[in-house]
Amino acid sequence: MFLKTNKSILFFAFLFCASCYDVELNCKDFKTGKFKFETKVNGVTKTTYFDRNDSIEIENYEGKIDTSTIRWVNDCEYILKKKHPKSSADEKAIDVRILSTTKKSYLFEFGWVGNEQKKQGKAEKVILNH
Repeated sequence: MFLKTNKSILFFAFLFCASCYDVELNCKDFKTGKFKFETKVNGVTKTTYFDRNDSIEIENYEGKIDTSTIRWVNDCEYILKKKHPKSSADEKAIDVRILSTTKKSYLFEFGWVGNEQKKQGKAEKVILNH
């Protein structure tokens, strides 16, 4: 009986502690600004910079600049669509969902609209020194 009661107490203590942990989600802080996103491609770290306002995102990847329109679904999710697609892959819209935030970064998942396969990334706000 004691062992069963102990397990119950531990279970409810775990549930109580787990319910106290909230993921920070201040998505509005990241609707606009300058950001940096790093990812590994064939073992090499590649950096993308992007500047976003509420309706346009300008991306700079290895000196190539692309502009996409943004349609916000809600405060934490938006759809990107290239303004000037150069291939059929560029014509596909990308769904981006912010999963968690800190003061200067956010964790997100992204993938083509309608495709279940998603990738994750982390973007950081870029602070410009004047």
